Amino acid sequence: MPTSTAHVTTDRPEHSIKQLISHLSHDATTDLAGDSRGTITLPEGRCVLTPAGDHHLSMVATAADADSLASVQDVVTRHLLEVAAPDGPSVDWTDPVAGDALQLVDPVVGDYLLTHCTPADEVLTDLAGATREAAGGAARMQIAQDEGALLGMLVKLVGARRAVEVGVFTGYSSTCIARALPADGHLLACDVSTEWTSIAREYWKRAGVADRIDLRIGPAIDTLRALPADETFDFAFIDADKPSYPDYYEEIVPRLRPGGLVVLDNVFQGGRTFDPAFQDENQVAIRRVNEIVMQDDRVESVMLAVRDGVTLARKR
Repeated sequence: MPTSTAHVTTDRPEHSIKQLISHLSHDATTDLAGDSRGTITLPEGRCVLTPAGDHHLSMVATAADADSLASVQDVVTRHLLEVAAPDGPSVDWTDPVAGDALQLVDPVVGDYLLTHCTPADEVLTDLAGATREAAGGAARMQIAQDEGALLGMLVKLVGARRAVEVGVFTGYSSTCIARALPADGHLLACDVSTEWTSIAREYWKRAGVADRIDLRIGPAIDTLRALPADETFDFAFIDADKPSYPDYYEEIVPRLRPGGLVVLDNVFQGGRTFDPAFQDENQVAIRRVNEIVMQDDRVESVMLAVRDGVTLARKR
């Protein structure tokens, strides 16, 4: 599903958005949010308009294919010019870009982020190297250094003593989580692979946290469903098979204590989440869990543009 953007110069961006939403309300489904962000949904696709400073508005158009995108652009542009002054703004749309072609983290930004957070120590550095050597291309499943630092910080900020992780791989994230727990803390780690978790076990010992981690090999959903229904967990991290994310989330939230935090990784799917043209089971499941979290009255949530997208949901 291609996406295109346009940045329009206008003296009163909020007013322009409000006028356009009103102008199109009889021909399209429209919505004007409290933050002045407007959404226009047409049969061919949709366009989201956002104030961008005092004299600009940003427009993002999406559609199922290039022809439909061109139609959305045409409708929005024509009506914007109709509600604008006679010498209305210039509207120049970018070339269409598919979701998987989006650059979620620019290399310059990524490098700056990595060099301005607490550096990984020898254990984590060696673990990352061992993972690359053993897993090859599959090493991309391992979280980055800055995300590991974020997990550890969140565990400490929550004051977690009991944590659960769904998806261990070679143990980078579990090492970060377990290190941030107090000495008598406990991490329940769920995975299906004895091969990858054998590497994790080695590095848990090196990190001095092996006694804090209870590794359960088997389908994580079975492990979670077998747990008591009590609100015993303070922290949870989900980074496993994407089709099961909704089920993992629904099993974990009731077992979080009030104030507990669940973190979901890979909610952007390399940009494919944003693009409905991508309909494999991973993207469908991630879109579903994103909607579930957003509408879940049990939690308050925020989605962060960290690496491949991270959602934080705090139980009320």
